[in-house]
Amino acid sequence: MVVKKEIKTLFLGERVVTENSDEARNLNDKSVFGTKKKDNKVELSLLEAAYLMEKKTIAVLDGRNKEIDLDKFIKKARKIEPNFWTRYSVFKDLRNRGYIIKTALKFGADFRVYDRGIKPGDGHAKWIVYAVSEGKTMTWYDFAAKNRVAHSTKKKLMIGIVDDEGDVTYYEIRWMRP
Repeated sequence: MVVKKEIKTLFLGERVVTENSDEARNLNDKSVFGTKKKDNKVELSLLEAAYLMEKKTIAVLDGRNKEIDLDKFIKKARKIEPNFWTRYSVFKDLRNRGYIIKTALKFGADFRVYDRGIKPGDGHAKWIVYAVSEGKTMTWYDFAAKNRVAHSTKKKLMIGIVDDEGDVTYYEIRWMRP
């Protein structure tokens, strides 16, 4: 039996960077995690790092080369990004369902989600996704603005509503002509 060792990474505040290894590059090449850098390391978002930590694929080290456990990492991530848990719940659920998820910052959304089997660069994202906590309210103005962005980028709008247990319910919204 071959025991797969965890990829070493370094926690750098708003991002996590892998070691320079074939295993780390495979995260990006085969599984489409992170962004490959010029030094052949892979830069992961906090969401990606938490997911890969939970899957025991990576080990995250602090600046003193001490391993950070998942609970401590999530606490740090929540300080950096207050909406982290809601976004992570949606990210994890979609990733577990086989979708490729990338940031949608330029669209003003949480994520771009690619249909199963489609990688960024091979095709376009099918949805832009907003992760929303169940107790949060949204105005009609905000809702219309999100729908307009999705429509103008030729993507479907998906809202992922996260309850207190971390379960996610999805709603797909699209324009239609009666």
